[in-house]
Amino acid sequence: MPRPDGEGLTDAQRFEQGMAVRREVLSDEHVDRAIASTTELTSDFQDYITRVAWGDIWSRAGLDRRSRSIAVITALIALGHHEELAMHLRAGLRNGLSVDEIREVILQAGLYCGVPAANTAFRIASEVFDAEA
Repeated sequence: MPRPDGEGLTDAQRFEQGMAVRREVLSDEHVDRAIASTTELTSDFQDYITRVAWGDIWSRAGLDRRSRSIAVITALIALGHHEELAMHLRAGLRNGLSVDEIREVILQAGLYCGVPAANTAFRIASEVFDAEA
C-alpha cells in the first residue's frame, strides 16, 4: 500500500499526486499557464518538479502546508528568487497564512537574511497583496 510520504508510489502516481497538490497550492490558473508554456526543452523539468517537489516533498505528512509556505518564503527571500517569491506569497495566502503572519515571516527573514532582502520582499509582498485585494 502506498505511504503518505510517496514511498511505494509509481512515477505516474507521484505525478498525479503532485499535480493535485501543485494545483491546490499554486492555483489551477498558474499551473495551466505553466503547462501551456511547456516546450520540448522544459518538459522534463515540468515532469520533475511535479513528481519530486509536489508529489514527494509537498505531499509529505511531516509539515502542514502553512509551515511549508513559511519555509519556502524564507528560503526564497534568502536566495533572492523574487519571481518565485511572489508566486509563493500568493500560495502562502492560499495555504492559510494571513498578511500579518507573512509580515512576521519577512521581518524574521530580514534578521537572518539581511535588510536589503527584507526590503525587496516587502516591496514584492505589497505588490502581491494589492493585486490580490
